[in-house]
Amino acid sequence: MSSVLIVGGTSGIGREIARYYAEAGDRVTLAGRDAARAAAVAGEIGGDTTGIACDLAEPHGIAAALAGLDAVDRLVLASIDREVETTVDDFDIDLAQRLVTLKLVGYTEVVHALRSRLAPDAAIVMFGGLALLRPYPGSTMVSTVNGGVIGLMNTLVVQLAPIRVNVIHPGIVGDSPHWRDRDLSRVLARTPCGRLAQMEDVVDAVAFLLRNPAVNGVDLNVDGGTLLG
Repeated sequence: MSSVLIVGGTSGIGREIARYYAEAGDRVTLAGRDAARAAAVAGEIGGDTTGIACDLAEPHGIAAALAGLDAVDRLVLASIDREVETTVDDFDIDLAQRLVTLKLVGYTEVVHALRSRLAPDAAIVMFGGLALLRPYPGSTMVSTVNGGVIGLMNTLVVQLAPIRVNVIHPGIVGDSPHWRDRDLSRVLARTPCGRLAQMEDVVDAVAFLLRNPAVNGVDLNVDGGTLLG
């Protein structure tokens, strides 16, 4: 039985990752900004699942939020912020700083806070995103920060060795809460494999990155080949 921590595990793909490991019999801790919601989601998932509050946008509180955890075998950093779209023309400094703090400072502080409790054979997966490679109007900071996640991966691979660190870049995930009610026909038309990625595909990819002992320092796209379409 492994100890798995999913930061950003109260909704969407993070929640499905938590469910996957709970159903496999692992000890799961899922973290979100709201303690009551995290506890409720943990109860819905069942098994040996616990919910805690941890807001990566408030990095000075991360160490205290994670203080109750014992050894961690698998760490998933899946926190995102959907309210950060800003162009150069209407650039919002507060939104930009929040995203940088959440995904770069926050991700790093989680690893720092857990450093002595990461098992020698631990593995970490951090979420980036395909806006890095396919920017869109409003993705100024999203694209930039996702590039920073790759840089963070590279340095963590070296500093944490032999702990493995990888990054996953989901594309448009057709059945995720953010996308499932939208018309995605144009995206589907340019997806070479003929289907949109689903949440279970992303969960499977995360599990692979966490499981395979030879995969390290990899940034993996899960998009059905859309970037080539």
